[in-house]
Amino acid sequence: MQIRVGFGYDVHQLKDGLEFWLGGIMIPHTKGALGHSDADVLIHAICDALLGAANLRDIGFHFPDTVKEYKGIDSKILLKDVIDLLNNKGYEIGNIDCTICLQSPKINPFIPLMIEILTSVLNISQDQLSIKATTTEKLGFVGSEEGISAYAVALIQKN
Repeated sequence: MQIRVGFGYDVHQLKDGLEFWLGGIMIPHTKGALGHSDADVLIHAICDALLGAANLRDIGFHFPDTVKEYKGIDSKILLKDVIDLLNNKGYEIGNIDCTICLQSPKINPFIPLMIEILTSVLNISQDQLSIKATTTEKLGFVGSEEGISAYAVALIQKN
């Protein structure tokens, strides 16, 4: 059995008045992430972790921000396409571990729904996806609420 590990990271600027999509759900907040797609930083980090584990480059390679079809796209669609790429290479997901860095709002109450939504897209069980959240203790661009970042590590294996 071949086991591979991938790491993903994404960051987006936060702006007043935008919808705030995170982990496949819209979270009520005065700010939202700025990006070409829906700017779902968590899904983008997961995509990069999975793509990296399978040696399939990165999310920007597969879904460039220069392509108008991806403007405003739901990142769950991109994640499904990434899963198809992995399946075509004969990989399945072992587990994914994620950390979201965000000063506010507190997202802990939303994590169970994120896990439910994302595991459905990923076609894995809920115990195969871990989502955690932290602040940066008011330090840096995350702490000053100028941006959000997310990290993900994925373990994949050949079927």
